[in-house]
Amino acid sequence: MKLMPAATAFALLASAAPAATVRDAVTGDMPQLMTLYRDLHANPELSFQEVRSSAKLAAEARKLGFEVTEKVGRTGVVAVMKNGPGPVLLVRADMDGLPVKEQTGLPFASAAMGKLPDGTASPVMHACGHDTHMTTWLGTARRLVAMKDQWSGTLVMILQPAEEIGAGADAMLKDNLYSRFPKPTHALAFHDAATLPAGVIGITPGYALANVDSVDITIHGVGGHGAYPHTTKDPIVLGARIVESLQTLVSRENDPQQPAVVTVGSFHAGSKHNIISDQAKLQLTVRSYTPETRRLLLDGIKRIARGEAIAAGIPESKMPEVGIREGEFTPATFNTEKMSNRALELFKAAFGADRVRKTPAVMGGEDFSRFWLADKSIESLIFWVGGTPQDKWQAAGGDTQKLPSLHSPFWAPNAEAVISTATEAMTLAALDVLKKS
Repeated sequence: MKLMPAATAFALLASAAPAATVRDAVTGDMPQLMTLYRDLHANPELSFQEVRSSAKLAAEARKLGFEVTEKVGRTGVVAVMKNGPGPVLLVRADMDGLPVKEQTGLPFASAAMGKLPDGTASPVMHACGHDTHMTTWLGTARRLVAMKDQWSGTLVMILQPAEEIGAGADAMLKDNLYSRFPKPTHALAFHDAATLPAGVIGITPGYALANVDSVDITIHGVGGHGAYPHTTKDPIVLGARIVESLQTLVSRENDPQQPAVVTVGSFHAGSKHNIISDQAKLQLTVRSYTPETRRLLLDGIKRIARGEAIAAGIPESKMPEVGIREGEFTPATFNTEKMSNRALELFKAAFGADRVRKTPAVMGGEDFSRFWLADKSIESLIFWVGGTPQDKWQAAGGDTQKLPSLHSPFWAPNAEAVISTATEAMTLAALDVLKKS
């Protein structure tokens, strides 16, 4: 029998003791945390409107002894606790809900209404699980305050607004997050997942989530009567050609080993059966990981739109307009190798290998990436915690296409499993970063 090296055995025993202590403490916290979760779930708020949520949690952080600053990046919160020399750990949770009408049937389902940017009213739901993120944020804060004798350093816990529109992290950074408050050496976050069974942790070293670009194409034609198409330049036919040709960017121009997505999500033109319009509008979402792939796709969209217009005989004065919404760009999220691999090791020791997986990258977006991009010397990690109830996971045979996804009006995670697992994992990761020398 091959014996385990003494140093390794000692390290595992040392990590097991705090893990057991944390688990017992989190179990004791869960009744209060679930009460908070149900309140947050029933009262979601849209991006940059998270006034109630931020105030409620800011008050709780003050009770724990944090130095709390509100209205950072409009509705964000920064809670700082200094506990001797050592690293500076940023722990982030996002707060905003989505303009979705909840259809989960939960007894505490949201009936909240909010206002969209254009002023129209909309139902609001935590369809992305940010209510579990906020609850975990407070649960982690409670545990770390209770265990202050076991760590040294500075804890910077932030509640970020407007993740769903990719603007909240940028707003906080532009509000001088890294100069007004201690600048992090490490950044940590988690996200609930519909692609994992409840209580299972997923970690993706390296690129974990994608660049997200929103692109608008306005196609100009020459309108006329539907009975006399030869007298027109039909923007719908031209738009259809552009949509089809855009698909070759991924299938024929991009390296197959570099993930990329070009999706036309909206095609609007015309007003009546027998009228050929003089304009069509396309809206695209474009996903990539590397800057090189992003540039290939965006340049290719402009080239294809122009080339197809030339082929259709559109005059130079009426070339398509391609607008890239730089203000809505969300950069790719990168998990640093050192922090990712350490978390895999730490979580497997605490939860067992069957509950911790190395997961593939996804094409969703997350503006947590901006906290690392602002200074790439920061060790950074965002990990997943599965939320799909075990019975539903098993009934679907693990086929996520048969299950509600994030942003679905039917998304109802096993919140207790998500919050207890995430709080334990976040606390253990924080204690590891801030461990005393």
